[in-house]
Amino acid sequence: MSSLILPAILGGLTTGAIYALIALGLTLIYGVLHIINFAHGSLLMLALYGVYFLHLFFGLDPYLAIPIVVPLFFLLGYGIQRGIIAPFSGGKEQNVLLVTLALSMIIDNLALYFWTSNTRTISLPYAYEMVEIGPAFIPLPRVIAFFASMLCALILWLVISRTRIGKAIRAVAVERRGAELVGIDVQNTYAVCFGIGTACVAVAACLLIPTFYVTPQVGYAFVLIAFTTVVLGGMGSFLGALVSGLLLGVIEALCGLFLGESLGQIGIFLAFILILLFRPSGLFGRRAA
Repeated sequence: MSSLILPAILGGLTTGAIYALIALGLTLIYGVLHIINFAHGSLLMLALYGVYFLHLFFGLDPYLAIPIVVPLFFLLGYGIQRGIIAPFSGGKEQNVLLVTLALSMIIDNLALYFWTSNTRTISLPYAYEMVEIGPAFIPLPRVIAFFASMLCALILWLVISRTRIGKAIRAVAVERRGAELVGIDVQNTYAVCFGIGTACVAVAACLLIPTFYVTPQVGYAFVLIAFTTVVLGGMGSFLGALVSGLLLGVIEALCGLFLGESLGQIGIFLAFILILLFRPSGLFGRRAA
């Protein structure tokens, strides 16, 4: 059994990197808009279908679809915030929750109507190629997904910490009224954040589809783990989302090894409960004053 632990940990890290990438988009939206985006999983599902159909109709490799899908989903997220969430929420956070929940239900049911509940996958020549890492053999797409997710996390951190729009995002997150007084367009910043968060799930979709499937319900499982990752790491913490995503991936893999694959996610929610019992603010969250 000991010879299986390292492969399980490495496999868990590759899965956790995807969890972290999805959670980074969610934590960015929460950190600035201070809302939970219930439509996050539905947007991931749409991105998966988008990559699937690009491959089906145009033969486009999922990784080569990134330069197409990501800008489109950034614009989609931007448009959703400016055209749907902002007008219908009336500036009230509780209304935003209801709007994103309604949006999620609409997207999911439209997908079910147009594409049915059939499971769809794509076949790629490299999908079953293995990379040898010590005693472990990891599928090549999962290795690519790990490093691509880490690269995306680095790029996102550089954008937030080093660019002008990043400074505006941080200013709005800390003090909206003060940001308005110094001339920052708060509504545009909100929309940019929502667009970036949606772009993150588009990248995740491109990295997932070589070894995963897509149905109209596929977003539910991922968004539940993403919510867990965000809360576990500390609401609004980028580092917390990244570390917690990797940690939950490893926990899921080890529980799947010892308890059976179907019970792997029990460990995720057990860890979530235990950490919140002893550290309610999350691993990297700040305690309320």
